[in-house]
Amino acid sequence: MTYFKSIIVALCLGVLPGLLQAKVELPSIFTDNMVLQRQTEAPIWGKATPGKEVRITTSWDNQTYKVTAGADGKWMVKMKTPQAGGPYQITISDGKAVQLNNVLIGEVWICSGQSNMEMPLAGWGKIDNYEKEIAEANYPQIRLLHVEKATSIRPVEDVKIMGGSWRVCSPANIPEFSSVAYFFGRELYKSLNVPIGLINTSWGGTIAEAWTSGESLENMPYFKGTVQEMRTVSETELQATYQKKFDEWNKQIGDADGGTKGNWQSSTLNDGDWQTMQLPTLWEDAGLKDFDGIVWFRKTITIPSDWNGKELNLSLGMIDDNEITYFNGVEIGRTNGHNIDRNYKVPARLVKTGVAVITVRVTDTGGGGGIWGEKTDMKISGMSLAGEWKYKTAVDLNKFPKAPQSQLNSPNRPMVLFNAMIKPLVPYAVQGAIWYQGESNADRAYQYRELLPLMIRDWRTQWNRDLPFYLVQLANFMAEDKEPAESQWAELREAQLQTLHLENTGMAVAIDIGDEKDIHPKNKQDVGLRLALAAKANTYGQKIASSGPIYESYKMEGNQIRITFKHTDGGLKAKDATQLKGFAIAGSDHKFYWAQATIQGNEVIVSAPQVKFPVAVRYAWGNNPVCNLYNGAGLPASPFRTDDWR
Repeated sequence: MTYFKSIIVALCLGVLPGLLQAKVELPSIFTDNMVLQRQTEAPIWGKATPGKEVRITTSWDNQTYKVTAGADGKWMVKMKTPQAGGPYQITISDGKAVQLNNVLIGEVWICSGQSNMEMPLAGWGKIDNYEKEIAEANYPQIRLLHVEKATSIRPVEDVKIMGGSWRVCSPANIPEFSSVAYFFGRELYKSLNVPIGLINTSWGGTIAEAWTSGESLENMPYFKGTVQEMRTVSETELQATYQKKFDEWNKQIGDADGGTKGNWQSSTLNDGDWQTMQLPTLWEDAGLKDFDGIVWFRKTITIPSDWNGKELNLSLGMIDDNEITYFNGVEIGRTNGHNIDRNYKVPARLVKTGVAVITVRVTDTGGGGGIWGEKTDMKISGMSLAGEWKYKTAVDLNKFPKAPQSQLNSPNRPMVLFNAMIKPLVPYAVQGAIWYQGESNADRAYQYRELLPLMIRDWRTQWNRDLPFYLVQLANFMAEDKEPAESQWAELREAQLQTLHLENTGMAVAIDIGDEKDIHPKNKQDVGLRLALAAKANTYGQKIASSGPIYESYKMEGNQIRITFKHTDGGLKAKDATQLKGFAIAGSDHKFYWAQATIQGNEVIVSAPQVKFPVAVRYAWGNNPVCNLYNGAGLPASPFRTDDWR
């Protein structure tokens, strides 16, 4: 009887059970405004009723492809794409049609990495001339796909797209998109005159192993055990284990925080023994070199009478990493994350005429730390808070075990970003990838020599083609190097340089366009341009200078060393100076001295009076070196060293 009731209902609907039709389901990357890679067999895939025939018709050639959905409903076909052009339509139907409109055929690139790739034109980025750049970003032939952040310990089939679809590049759509990706794509469009599709899949502060598959990571002993453990336990078990470890660690840190125990947020606290610091700044540049931990900041202000009993707007700008903010001893907000503006409301009940105290407890877990945003962003209802603050350190994390990493939702775990933000894009047809990452791996630079090539090969295996891969070498950052010194950032740049031994790779040097006080330098135009030069030369075969000078070999000659370079297009030169800067030389005692360096053709001769028998040379070796070796094309030389001393 139940079956016949179903028949009657179905007849009323005009269909029979088993013939109920639903629209074909497509992954979220297939939408209106999309760009397909030109001159290839571009896959398109989705789900339909199991056993149903799916027809895909492409308007550029009026070709119809037929495929039958499998038992799981999945189907895939490969569409032949023309030279370039559009707009076109793609119609997909298993009886009910889905049409994709305004589709272009051109060049498609994946743009990935951490915060310097994620950094938008506006928002927290505010790159150089961002308002002008946004106003002029009217390029309807450039299309933007922004993958939303997600993690997964197991591969997933789909991603979420910011705004729900591909977007046409316009002043309305570009402000929150990756600035590096945009400038890279803009340069390619101007040069190639074909549509450009940019897929931005990036996440600030993330490690390279998070973007690499578990299958590949298992080839490295350092990661093998972690990957296997993550595969064999549930997310609930992972979270429970992490929470227990974190609670134990957090209690240990909290017990050591004299500020919390001493009620340093109190407006009546005697802070006469506290030191002073000019904010905003990274505290490493203001006397707390290499400090990771908890620092309390206090500033006393005077509340005018016309503010009495009124709600106030408090802005602190950017803080690295986490903070808790108090007003007259009462917490008014807390935020975790180094690239998030701090904006809080001060309740009217706390606002009294006269003296008030703002207290900020800042926790930095690594790298730069402090209240480091723009001066104009530090204010309370229009009153500037930039300038002198009092501070006191409370906890030095270097004296404690490293904080446990979250095993659920944290992006800094092996393979979780690959599973959630790369794997679902496979096998969408792309030309290649650009990559800006490394800051979060700087403390494991020697491992990065293996890890980054492993990740590149992993992606190539996933796409089953030799994807061109172009990376950005870390920019200069932190205090200027006054004397030759060891540097983790220099070691990481060296690992990036060594990645060029892998075929079909290139690198944009950024050692001259960083910012000593900002890990996110604002000049993203030159970064995108230099990446595009590599692509134009190596992928598109243009006869142009695509790299600055790259160290090739050296020869010891008495009291000097002769360095030979490749990519010396137009000859070597000292930019904006008569003398080369940035070279250091050492003897067998391993002690480096700043060197005298002179150009002879495509070589540089290096010496120093303190070193009679030199054996090693370094160039631009440091966190923030002063250096000026360029080629005639105006591109900077990559940092390097001839030694392998550790």
